[in-house]
Amino acid sequence: MQANLYLIIPCYNEQEVLNKTADVLQKKVLSLIEQKKISPNSKILFVDDGSKDNTWQIINELHSKDKIFSGIKLSRNRGHQNALLAGLMSAKNLCDITISIDADLQDDTDAIDKMIDKYYEGNEIVYGVRSARKTDTFFKKFTAESFYKLIKFLGADIIFNHADFRLMSKKSLESFANFNEVNLFLRGLVPMVGFKSGIVTYERHERFAGESKYPLKKMLSFAWEGITSLSVKPIKLITSVGFFIFFVSILMVAYFLFQFINKNTVAGWTSIVISVWMLGGLQLISIGLIGEYIGKIYIETKHRPKFIIEKFLNE
Repeated sequence: MQANLYLIIPCYNEQEVLNKTADVLQKKVLSLIEQKKISPNSKILFVDDGSKDNTWQIINELHSKDKIFSGIKLSRNRGHQNALLAGLMSAKNLCDITISIDADLQDDTDAIDKMIDKYYEGNEIVYGVRSARKTDTFFKKFTAESFYKLIKFLGADIIFNHADFRLMSKKSLESFANFNEVNLFLRGLVPMVGFKSGIVTYERHERFAGESKYPLKKMLSFAWEGITSLSVKPIKLITSVGFFIFFVSILMVAYFLFQFINKNTVAGWTSIVISVWMLGGLQLISIGLIGEYIGKIYIETKHRPKFIIEKFLNE
């Protein structure tokens, strides 16, 4: 039996790349249908994440020309992760498998064939994993790989060098729908679903047009979101640091008592200033970190919708 595939593509201000992306993906889907790997009812679903340019207009035009193209328009910008989730949750009752891929097509579309093969081998989730980072600058490569190692160290189950290029079956999507948290970091949450999974490696291409939607500031924010959403280890580290400083303070007390007994006391302006600033900074960082977690708890308890769909083109 041929699986019904929905390609999920989150879009935010992608007017410069959308027509070419649609053309490449259409050829890929038609090729897979011709090879009888997927159902003729398979679709390409664009999710407009509150774009300010002509992205939604282009999606409308594509849908009018060919019903292989579907579109979701969110009521406002909710961020890449929520836009992707909106597409996945909207498609889960309409298809057998979904494959999520970014609109810039830096992820290799030829890997889609291998993902589907992995699915037919019995895998419910298939992760697209970069085999190398040749197109990245040294700084981006170093920071990205350091992030994966750090989040792994903090106890999160995450696939190294995997972003959001993945296949998910209907079964895995239905299970994933039970994850109700508002603070989303999908590449860390999906592995929690379990089920049999596989990996397909590929090389990432350069962006062919438009600008990256993840500048350094946004990447750092995204990384912080991932760390604080998946692990409580940073809070535990505060306790460890506290014990360490307490131990150091005991040594310092012993040292100053020794100096006092030997009548070698000198006004310790430097040590006092350093201690005050160090401890003050540490306390502020600790309070801020704890506040970050409390803030997330506060947001979660409100149970606000993660996205609101304004329009869904899927005739």
